[in-house]
Amino acid sequence: MLILVALGANLPSDVTSDRRSSAETLRAALDDLVGQGLSLVAESRFYRTPCFPKGAGPDYVNAAAVFGMGQSRSPEDILALLHHVEAQHGRTRQGRWASRTLDIDLLAVDDIVAPDAQTHQFWRDLPLSEQLTRTPDQLILPHPRLSERAFVLVPLADVAPDWRHPILGKTVVELRDALPQADLDAVQPLA
Repeated sequence: MLILVALGANLPSDVTSDRRSSAETLRAALDDLVGQGLSLVAESRFYRTPCFPKGAGPDYVNAAAVFGMGQSRSPEDILALLHHVEAQHGRTRQGRWASRTLDIDLLAVDDIVAPDAQTHQFWRDLPLSEQLTRTPDQLILPHPRLSERAFVLVPLADVAPDWRHPILGKTVVELRDALPQADLDAVQPLA
């Protein structure tokens, strides 16, 4: 089972005795996911990216990772595990696109399309103005915004360049390269 995730943070975490930077939180979250039974196959470099929407908060640190899993689990169980790790790092769900100590998005599980292609199309085509107020009541896979986000595709190209989107039929590199150059240039590797 191949699991693709995106990680991001733009607030320090203080759930431990030490105050952690966003990069330290991402590192700890990767370790925690392994501790929860996932097998880390590959991790991207860490990148600094502008907050989305622009001006909504501090810049993010973003990364992507590929995990494997020896035992078969449902995508919903995997998502619950990701949410558990987020909560361990002080994540609270205060609003769409709010600043956060940790965000872990389930991008894809193998080539599963869930719940179906029509529902995926609906959420992928949802206008930005409606994305602020509407959220799906079920898991949508692959992540419906995957193909639009440089802060996801640039790190994902580090670890899964040849993964092919099961609906769009394009690889991660092809999706990344179709984005505006200004979006790609805004995603900068951390030193």
